[in-house]
Amino acid sequence: MKPALAFRQPHYPKSWQDLPNGSIILSAIEEVLQPWWQKFFGYHLLKMGALSHEISCEASPIKHQISCCVSRSVSNFQGDCNADVVGELDDLPLLDHSVDVCLLSHALEFSLDPHHVVREANRALIPNGYLIITGFNPLSLAGLNRVIPYRRKQMPWNEHFFSPMRVKDWLHLMGFEILSDERVLHSSLAGKVSEHGMAHYWRKFASSYLTSLGSVYIIIAKKRVLPLTPIKPKWQIRSQFQPVKVPTMNVHSRSESGFSSKKK
Repeated sequence: MKPALAFRQPHYPKSWQDLPNGSIILSAIEEVLQPWWQKFFGYHLLKMGALSHEISCEASPIKHQISCCVSRSVSNFQGDCNADVVGELDDLPLLDHSVDVCLLSHALEFSLDPHHVVREANRALIPNGYLIITGFNPLSLAGLNRVIPYRRKQMPWNEHFFSPMRVKDWLHLMGFEILSDERVLHSSLAGKVSEHGMAHYWRKFASSYLTSLGSVYIIIAKKRVLPLTPIKPKWQIRSQFQPVKVPTMNVHSRSESGFSSKKK
C-alpha cells in the first residue's frame, strides 16, 4: 500500500470544468446527495475546497453555508472561488466542534496529506455531525487511466487516488459510522460520455450488477462520540486483623514432658 503523503505539490482544480467531464461528475454527485440534504440538521454547513463550493445545497435546511478554499495569492482568490474563508484544508481556521455538516468533494486526491485533511474535518465537526467525501475510485475504468502512458501525466490521472475502502478505514479509526457508500458513473471519464450505443448499455449493466466499480464514490458518515462516564469505586469495609493461632514451643515441651513421665 502506497503512503498517503504526497511527495510533490498537487495541482488543485479551481472548478469542475478543469476536470474531464467535470459537469457530468457534478450532476451525478448532486443527484445522489439530493435526498440526503433533508436529513442533515444544524446551524453551519462547511464546504471544503473549490469543487465543494460549486455543489448545490439549496435543498438543505441549514441556511448558514460557508466555503473554505485554498489560494496562494489573496489578490487572485476572489475571482477563483468566491469563498467565505481563505485557508488551508489541512489547517482550517475554525474552532473545534463548530460545524454540523462538512462537504469534502474530490479534495483528497489533490492534497499533500489527505489523512490530515480528514482529521481537520473531524476536528471541526460537532459530535453526531455529518461528513460527506467524494473522490475517484482507483478500482474502476477511470482508475485504469493512471496506467495508460499518454493519460497518466494528465490531470487528474497523475494524482494519487484512494480507494473507498481505505477512506472508510480512516473514518472508522476516527470513530465515524458509515451511513452510505455509493458508486456512480461506470465510465472511464476520459472521453466524451455518450448516452447511446454500447457504452450506454455497459454503464446500465455495470450500475446494476457491478456497483463497486463506479468511477466516483460518495461516502456519507456520521461522527460518533461516546460520552465518558466516570466509574465510581466500590467501597469495601476493611476486614479486622485476626492473628493466626499457631502451636508454641511450650505446648510441645509440655507434651514431651508428659510423655516422659508416663514412661517412667
